[in-house]
Amino acid sequence: MKYLFTGGGTGGHIFPALAMAQQARQQDPHAEILFVGTPQGIESRVVEPQGFDLETVDFCGFAGQSFTRKIMVLAKLVRSTREALRILKQFKPDVVIGVGGYASLPTLVAAGLTRVPVVLHEQNAIPGLANRVASLWAGRICLSMVQGAKGFGRKAVVLTGNPVRQQMFNCRPWRGETPQLLVFGGSQGASAINKAMVAALPKVLEVFPTLTVIHQTGRNSMADVVTDYNDRGLNQVEVVEFIDDMATAYAQSQLVVCRSGATTVAELAACGRPSVLIPFPQAAADHQTCNAQAMVDVEAACLIPQSELDGETLASTIIELLNDQQRLDAMGKQAQSLGAKGAADLILHECQMLVQKRK
Repeated sequence: MKYLFTGGGTGGHIFPALAMAQQARQQDPHAEILFVGTPQGIESRVVEPQGFDLETVDFCGFAGQSFTRKIMVLAKLVRSTREALRILKQFKPDVVIGVGGYASLPTLVAAGLTRVPVVLHEQNAIPGLANRVASLWAGRICLSMVQGAKGFGRKAVVLTGNPVRQQMFNCRPWRGETPQLLVFGGSQGASAINKAMVAALPKVLEVFPTLTVIHQTGRNSMADVVTDYNDRGLNQVEVVEFIDDMATAYAQSQLVVCRSGATTVAELAACGRPSVLIPFPQAAADHQTCNAQAMVDVEAACLIPQSELDGETLASTIIELLNDQQRLDAMGKQAQSLGAKGAADLILHECQMLVQKRK
């Protein structure tokens, strides 16, 4: 069977697609798999190192654009759809799987025009624009969260959960001798978390002088964060633009400080890691707060609204948690109770059923 995955822009879209692709290859080593994204999206960095082919189309998103700019983006959509039509003609997929993000729209439009079966996966409680548009001709719509059904009106949906890369499920409870903190703001970083962590770390080190920190900053903030840490003489921090092996980073960490996107929350659950969650306040319909609250409700995480985030608040929360390993262990177990192993299999099954139905 030939699978074409399209989407990306951020890790929250592309990592579930990679999880599905890995599972498809495990089910059938002869399966042919192609990814289609954009040159500027994170997919251009992470797909090929995982052993999958990637084609790109020239497109950009609508969000935050002026009216004039949006008209230009629509014109670009026509051109990028032609590029996607060429890719479909060459690859001849049995099914196109859209995982959201602006990067998916040209290929999903091309699939609709050529009547290639389309399956959508929506990670968030509030569906994004690309998936809402493509739902008009999609044969299946798979959801990570039941709340996502409202965004698709009367369309039939299937609750599958959010696919997580298999290695995430192999994390064991943390038993290191030296406390380690993992800090990140999603694949693109988060300025508010970066600034708060730099301010918080001196206070945390007063209590835990052997603490080490892995801090993923995102591409645009790395130089500034490195300078801020160096100015304070903080050399216990490994500052990186992007972490390629998140499974190992989770496994080595006693506590995680991060955003609460759907894919991040699914990974925390799969790994069984306690966390301090700082939702992105501009997320559509504040869905990151909903994601975080689901973890808080089962005592798997602590939540700090960004409006209340500063160095002192973050430091006191981290110190309180690191001082109580029994609580951290309990939080990790509660997080793991929310993990769903079979999401990728369920979505692939929907793909296979749709293809069989079309034959």
